[in-house]
Amino acid sequence: MIAFRFPYILLFFLAFLLFFIMWVKVEKHYNKKIWRKMDPKLKDKLFSRLDANFLQWKNRLTIIGLIFLIFSAAGPQIGTRVSPIERKGVDLVFAVDVSESMNAQDIKPSRLEKAKFEISQIISQLKGDRVGIIVFAGSSHLYLPLTSDYEATQLFLDAIDTKMIPNQGTDLSTALRTAMSVFNKEDDKYKVMVLVTDGEDHEGAAIEMANTALKSGIVTHSVGVGTEKGSLIPIYNDSSDNRYKRDKKGILITSKLNENMLIELANAGGGIYSRFNNRDSKYKEILSAIDNMEKRSIATHIYSEYEDRYQSFATISLLFLTAGLIMPTRKKKI
Repeated sequence: MIAFRFPYILLFFLAFLLFFIMWVKVEKHYNKKIWRKMDPKLKDKLFSRLDANFLQWKNRLTIIGLIFLIFSAAGPQIGTRVSPIERKGVDLVFAVDVSESMNAQDIKPSRLEKAKFEISQIISQLKGDRVGIIVFAGSSHLYLPLTSDYEATQLFLDAIDTKMIPNQGTDLSTALRTAMSVFNKEDDKYKVMVLVTDGEDHEGAAIEMANTALKSGIVTHSVGVGTEKGSLIPIYNDSSDNRYKRDKKGILITSKLNENMLIELANAGGGIYSRFNNRDSKYKEILSAIDNMEKRSIATHIYSEYEDRYQSFATISLLFLTAGLIMPTRKKKI
């Protein structure tokens, strides 16, 4: 396959070619008139030693050389060039809590938006690691499979909201179980999960699951988003007058950060605990923990691009133009 970096130059070539054809026809017409009116003796004196065959070949070589020169100026790119890039890193999965309690605003602008911002900061500084995303509430789902396309990861991250999973609640163990299914089971290390949540585990099996994950080579870091004081849970797009979530008795629900449980979970998972709050950007603690892990060559990352070949066209052009320049047009003396 051939492509051109500057295809518009070829349009100028077409315009030049049309002009050249018209010019040749006009010149040929006038040359015939001049040739008929020319004195035969003068004609013989001027053109007796001119080799018409050589002259034609000289013109052909020059024209071909100019054509290749124009193609060279258009920047031809032929085929593809595939270059392997060796990347070293780990497989990293973010498990993001999207339960309604993540709408609480004790962390500004909300727990979920703060979490997304801090995760985005981590992703922007990764080098070679593959990233995946799990979203969970009362159930969990693989939202983004492992990828090294960080730009796509950022787009997926931006789209996360608390309406993604209708089954509400917070089941940390199901998030851990889903994460374990994402990683390569043949690897006994190079795997890390970052659990980002307010810690309201309604099922209570997360710590045991984190320990099970560690035994299979998955390090689990936990990140708490929220405050011990807690906050009411806003309800968006609700037609009723109640602006905050209430229990079955009509009492307002206050969502509080369960920090002790998240610390215990991180210890069971062989990781660290960090907290996203209103003051500091704590993502560096998680990023440092990931950077300090042993890295491996995850996969050969392949990228393709066209290979410039203007040099070849320029060389061919030079050969034809040189041949046309040095080719004699006079007959040899006998």
